[in-house]
Amino acid sequence: MSDVVVTVPKSFGLERWAGEEDLPGEPWSGRYYGYTVSACPDIFEGERVYCVYNGRLIGYAPLVDIETDGDRFALIRRGSAVAVTIPEHIPGFRGFRYRWWDREEEVPFPEWRTTPAIPRAAGRET
Repeated sequence: MSDVVVTVPKSFGLERWAGEEDLPGEPWSGRYYGYTVSACPDIFEGERVYCVYNGRLIGYAPLVDIETDGDRFALIRRGSAVAVTIPEHIPGFRGFRYRWWDREEEVPFPEWRTTPAIPRAAGRET
């Protein structure tokens, strides 16, 4: 598996990002959404694109496609987002990283909109 992890920038804001629709537990609206990166990750349709916000994993959506304009790549998702988290602080970063934790560590995260970040000291080193 080549699941990837991306960060929703604090400057973008969680509510603005959440305003896209097709959030965890909602039916698919028929829309597709993309997260743009400057390099193409080694990921395939059906693998997971995880999102981090404010130091916390908030969930993932299955990848349905990768589009490119030649310089940038959009990781495309549709509905089917799943709210999960892990007990680890994840510092923000640009671009993407590959998932470094075991999926067995993931727990449901229905309160993803209102739970604060995990303090840096509580997370393990990455």
